[in-house]
Parts: sequence; structure tokens; C-alpha cells
Amino acid sequence: MVQIHDNSEPNRVADFFANKTIFITGGSGFLGKVLIEKLLRSCTQLKKLYVLMRPKKGRTATERLHQIFDGPLYDLLKKQHGKDIFDKVEVIIGDIEAQDLGFSAEDRKKLTEEVEIIYHSAATVQFDEDFRKSILLNVRGAKLLLALAKECKNLVAYCHLSTAYCQEQEEVLYEKCYPPPADPHRVIEMCEWMSDTTLDSIAQKIRGSHANTYTFTKALGEALVAEQMDNLPVIIQRPSAVIPIWIEPLPGWTDNLNGPTGLLLGAGKGVIRTMYGRSDYFADYCPVDSTANCLICSTYDYATYKKRRVYNFTASDEVKVTFKELIDVGRRIVTNELPFDWTLWYPGGGITHSRIRHALVFFFFQLVPAIFIDAILFVFGFKPIMVRVQKKILRGYKIFEYYSNRKWDFRKDNIAVTRSLMNKKENQIFKIDPEGFVLRDYIYTCILGSRRYLLKEKDENIPVAKRRLKVLWAIDKMYKCILVAGILYVLFKMFIMPFV
Repeated sequence: MVQIHDNSEPNRVADFFANKTIFITGGSGFLGKVLIEKLLRSCTQLKKLYVLMRPKKGRTATERLHQIFDGPLYDLLKKQHGKDIFDKVEVIIGDIEAQDLGFSAEDRKKLTEEVEIIYHSAATVQFDEDFRKSILLNVRGAKLLLALAKECKNLVAYCHLSTAYCQEQEEVLYEKCYPPPADPHRVIEMCEWMSDTTLDSIAQKIRGSHANTYTFTKALGEALVAEQMDNLPVIIQRPSAVIPIWIEPLPGWTDNLNGPTGLLLGAGKGVIRTMYGRSDYFADYCPVDSTANCLICSTYDYATYKKRRVYNFTASDEVKVTFKELIDVGRRIVTNELPFDWTLWYPGGGITHSRIRHALVFFFFQLVPAIFIDAILFVFGFKPIMVRVQKKILRGYKIFEYYSNRKWDFRKDNIAVTRSLMNKKENQIFKIDPEGFVLRDYIYTCILGSRRYLLKEKDENIPVAKRRLKVLWAIDKMYKCILVAGILYVLFKMFIMPFV
């Protein structure tokens, strides 16, 4: 999308970042990648960008970063500014899970003397992650990074990435700090010395009413940040579920199957046919490019005005999309325009608030076909996988159902003020409002992005995929006819034959 900007207006956001040195954790994550790209492309006068990275799978930290920069997400940046723009980026070798963050003495000295802005987005986002690992990453990691921030001599802003669901027991979430569900310091200590057996036996009790370890640890992480409100220039950013790119630099781009992307792909592949929830409730999602813009704008807002500290970045109050609408639009696009290659079953089904209907559809249209496909794979000498996939889907259901059966009211007065203080040019470059959002167009780009960037499916294969889908449609209808005939036969044998 080409944007035309009014050059007569100042770009105070970009000017704020000029000659600044920034440190980012979570740079290899979904949001981190987009944040780095946006800073380099739209705040070109920044001085230095340090990115925390650890060696992984036989690749050095620097090799991992270069591999990220070689991806399609950075094509627009390279086209506009050339590869020399990456000279501003330097890897800091470390590990957010390590006891001392894994920094060398030289790197720690460099950070404390040079860094002016810190973005802490490193975290495990798995809702069912191991309890100890979640605490060490999401809570102790935050504590150690705050200790580093205290050593930074020129710190202007520290932005802590949390989640809008960190206080999920609150039906109305205000832009303020809340009491933690447990003492974060004590929980860290317990995870450092307790055995796995002991910790696992009390993890649920420690977690309390929180539905999962992710939101629990995010609440604890926020509490650590809140403790430093009087000592450090800290702010908290709370986005809702972060989803693929909406506008720039690459509409539809994503690198993971987390959250709604996984559900969309699973439904499109035919392995998910039912979900339990309230179809009339609203989904709250934020595109990752808008979320990155919000991180940038909230940093500028706090550093400039020194008034706002917590920012709820959510969408359901402005873009009201029910779960039913989301599913229906996605199904129409997948079945009529953008089917996936090698779909396993014809996409269908939907969301229901009936436990019985959900269970029946799962059994007959997910589990039974999975068993059938696994049997075929076994006969031809391949490893059966579909039943295992359905077991993973069942675990995913437990997470999804908690959020699809509840409503939250996210108040975002601070975001509204931030928007109002930005001029037209700044609002265009760092767009954080939903104006111009069209659900059908966005879902289309998301499905296309899933095909291209996750599944590596080629656009020229779409006509073939459509023909395969017609065959699956016929098989699906045939299966339903056989199923209905079988049920009628059983009912006949049970209730009519004895009287004949």
C-alpha cells in the first residue's frame, strides 16, 4: 500500500527516535520482527538497534538474525533503504531464561552506557507452557531486565509488553496497574529451587483463578514493572490477541500458528469442524503492524508528556466482529476462492454453544475421519498422525473455550489521547486506529499469507486445489448420507424391529 504523506507536517514520532539507541528483547518473535522492521523503515535516523538473540539449532545468534532479515518481511525495507540500513542493528548474545540473562561483561557495559529505550517483548506465549519455564521466562526475565534498566545511564523509556488478558478475572480492564495474583519474587524463588514433582503438585494452587500459565505470568510480570513506576521510566503495553499484518509492510504475513491463525488454518484444512463458544460474542484481535505502531507511539507519548503509563490496545469496541462472522467469512473464502493445497476434509462446521452438538460433531467429523485417514496411512507404510493432531486440537479447545464464552470491556482512554495528540502525517505513518478496516479483505489476505508464508504453497496451485476441494465436497456429502443412513438403521433396529 503506497501512502502519500503531507510533508508540511512534522513527524514528531520519528524525530523523537532520531539518534536514539534501542534495545529489543524478543526480536526473533512475531511482534519483535515487525517492530524491528518498522523502526528501521519509519525511524531511519535512529542511531543503534541492539537485539537480544541466542544461538539455536546449530546457528549462531548473528546467523539467526541474518536469516530473519533474508525473509520476505524485510523486502520493502531493503527496497526503500538498501541493505546498509542493517548496519544499525547489532546482536547482543544472551538468553532471557538464563540466571544472568547470559550477557558478557562487555555487552552489559555497552548496554548500560548506550541504551536509551528498551522494548521487552521476549516471552513464551504458549498458554499451556511448563509452569517453571513460564515463570523463568516471563517473570524472572522481566525482573532481571528491570535490574539492567536501573543500570542504564541514559534511559528514557522502558516498554514492557503484557497482554489485555493479564487480569482475566476483571470484566472491565482499566489502564491501571492491578494487585498481582501472587508475590512474583516468592514465585520466582520457588521455581529456582523446588523439584519438578513438588512444583507441579502445587502449580495449580499458585496459579489460582487464572485460566493458564501465560496470563498468570504476565500478571506477575506487570507487578514487577509496577514496583518500579517511581524509579524508572516504565510503561506497560497491553495488546489483545496479535494477528497477521493488516497494511504494511506485507499484508497477511505471519510466522506462527498461534491463536486465531491456527484455528483458521485448521478449519481450512478440514481438521477442525467444530468449536464450543458463544457465536454472538465479539473476538478481540489486533494486527501485528498496528501493535508495533502502538509500541512506538506509546513510547513517544510517555517520553514527551510524562502522563500515561499503561496502554490497553484492543479493538472490539470499534471493530465489532462476532465469532460467527469471523468463521463464516473465513469458510466462504477457503471454499470458494483460496483453498489450501492437500486439504484433508471439506471445510465445514462452525461454533456452537451446545456441548452435546460440539461433542457429536467432534466425534463423527473430526475423530472418525482422523482414524480413517490414519488407517490408510498405516496400510501404505506411513506413520499415522491425524489422531495425534486431534489430541492437540482437544488441548487447544480447552484454551479457546475460556475466551469464546466470556466478555471483557477493555477501557483505552490513554490510547485515545495518544491518537488525538498525533497529527495526520503521524497517524498515517504509525497507524493505530481501525479506520479503513474491512473484515472480508483482511481475512482474505490472512488466508493468502498462511498459504504463502506458513505452508509455502504456491499461488499457481490454487486452481488445482479448487478441483480437489470439489472431490472432497462429494466425499463429505457421501459420508454424511452414510452416517444418517447408519443412524436411522440403528434406530430402526432398536425401536421398530422389536414390534414387527
